[in-house]
Amino acid sequence: MNELNEVKDSDGLLKSPVLSSEIKNYLIDIDGTIGDDIPNEEPWRMKDAKIYSDALEMINKWYDEGHVICFFTSRTEEHREVTEEWLNKNGFKYHDIIFGKPRGGNYHWIDNHVVRATRFNSKFTDLVIKTRDVQVFDD
Repeated sequence: MNELNEVKDSDGLLKSPVLSSEIKNYLIDIDGTIGDDIPNEEPWRMKDAKIYSDALEMINKWYDEGHVICFFTSRTEEHREVTEEWLNKNGFKYHDIIFGKPRGGNYHWIDNHVVRATRFNSKFTDLVIKTRDVQVFDD
């Protein structure tokens, strides 16, 4: 994985490290985003779940370009083995998986680092820049 860059505040105190600007940290959902939407209540269906081939191609391209790929899923730790087996069997390259994402969607991510959210809508392609309205904190 790429090295993190040390960051200090105006007093010279360490802050959270950051990746270089050309490297992205991709946090990617699994169910319904890179393959069939399998609910946590039916994990046995995962072994036969179909992948979205454009997702496999794009995610592996990002990985090969040096970006960090982390799957972030509502699955629980008890589904780790079947999830990792499915990802590996289907050839996904990745660095990590985070289990236990809150279920139900309608996510609103608040962070002190730059966050760009991209809603998956049926097809993985290269990302493009478009202007959209977003909610922000009032000054």
